[in-house]
Amino acid sequence: MACPSSSRATNPKQWSRGTPNIPTLKSKVKFCHQWTTSKGDKHFLSSSLTVRGEDETFQRSTCDRRMDAANSCEERPKPTLEDARSWTASFEKVMKSAAGRGCFRQFLRTEFSEENMMFWLACEELKKETNKTVVEEKVRQIYEDFISILSPKEVSLDSRVRDMINRNMLEPTSHTFDDAQQQIYTLMQRDSYPRYINSAAYTDLLKSLEEPLPATPPPKP
Repeated sequence: MACPSSSRATNPKQWSRGTPNIPTLKSKVKFCHQWTTSKGDKHFLSSSLTVRGEDETFQRSTCDRRMDAANSCEERPKPTLEDARSWTASFEKVMKSAAGRGCFRQFLRTEFSEENMMFWLACEELKKETNKTVVEEKVRQIYEDFISILSPKEVSLDSRVRDMINRNMLEPTSHTFDDAQQQIYTLMQRDSYPRYINSAAYTDLLKSLEEPLPATPPPKP
């Protein structure tokens, strides 16, 4: 059984905006994996790119689906009032706070741009990794999830950064996406952050954190 993504997914017309022709990369950067069961049947990981008729469908593994479910119902830490108020000072204050990232990510979800925060967080985790094999696998997964033009979570990057990524993919490291991460950070800072600070969501958060006034005792008879 041949890799289902070998022909159409590599059509040059589909790899626009500087996306690499994946088969030309070194063999260790793979988008199609297979293993053999005890019966000798070959299977492909559902994270590989597949084609059904005229439509390209990105199949996600069960692990991916579980991660998405966990992300959608995650219990983010609750900020203090002082912490939340400090977010107006700078975007950096938001991103350095776990609670800030959680609240901001929820806001991005309402604007259908949550993938920007997801990509930024994935890059942060990648930079902490030291095992070469794990790094290469994480680089591949981040590319599939956020860089590939076939991904529903593709982030917006200019051609210069995409070309940089394509070159970096030849020798994947924990810093393969540094330029892309910085560009997405700047995008969130200039575009989404001002809207969040002026949003009803942020105002409501501050109100919910403010201590209620002490109840006035009833007058004595």
